[in-house]
Amino acid sequence: MLLTTPLNIRKCCQNILYYPLWFHNQIYKCYICQNSMRMKPLSGMKLFYSFSIYIIAALLMWLQTHYTIPYLSEKTGLEPILFWFVIGALGIFLPLILLAMAILKSERYKLNSRTWYKRMRFVRMTGPDWMWSIFGILITGIGMVAVMGIITLFVDKLDYTPSFMEFEPLSAGRYWLLAVWFVFWIFNIMGEEILWRGVMQPRQELIFGRYTWVVQGTGWSLFHLAFGWQLWVILLPMMFIQPYIVQKTRNTWTGVIIHGVINGPSFIAIALGAIG
Repeated sequence: MLLTTPLNIRKCCQNILYYPLWFHNQIYKCYICQNSMRMKPLSGMKLFYSFSIYIIAALLMWLQTHYTIPYLSEKTGLEPILFWFVIGALGIFLPLILLAMAILKSERYKLNSRTWYKRMRFVRMTGPDWMWSIFGILITGIGMVAVMGIITLFVDKLDYTPSFMEFEPLSAGRYWLLAVWFVFWIFNIMGEEILWRGVMQPRQELIFGRYTWVVQGTGWSLFHLAFGWQLWVILLPMMFIQPYIVQKTRNTWTGVIIHGVINGPSFIAIALGAIG
């Protein structure tokens, strides 16, 4: 049976975002480009399932940053930041990617470009998407600076750098760390965005609707508890603003852009001694 319906389509069938469960095994014709397609099921991700993933990921982050990295740094005499880059990339964020792949396989999706575009919503950026991304970067930056200002009202010294991230500004002979950091940065941004926004958020939206960004922000904040309370509080604006914008645009790339811009330049500025 061939049905014509607008479905929940962003532009046309090339940018279908997700397929509600009741469309399973029905063949539809896109009402814009008239291509026929068979819909795959996508069930909602309930609260228990969502927070099981968040808590497991948070425990992994805690164990690696509070035990593995200090142990390796003490045994080798190398600065902790090096092990944060290596263990963070391979022992924290790579497992997030592997978990995302396992979830997709359990949903019977193939790991191909169609899944990347349609299921995970890595779709082409539009003008409004770029505007929302820029807005997200600006409002997140302002929010984080404001939170830092509030914290200084209650503490004698602002100390938001976790022990496993501490390092001296780079100097001659140590700039190679930037290359290690860049690989880590790719794993960091893509590992989180693929799992949190690409795989989980579309399914959460089927359950929580307009409040999905609250669930995402709460779960994402749990993942960062290992960073210590000051940095955790500073990061809270990003934890909620970014999922909201991804939900608003229905484009995972907006989350990648906001996350990458907030994380990348700030580290480079610290590494080069531009900010403390």
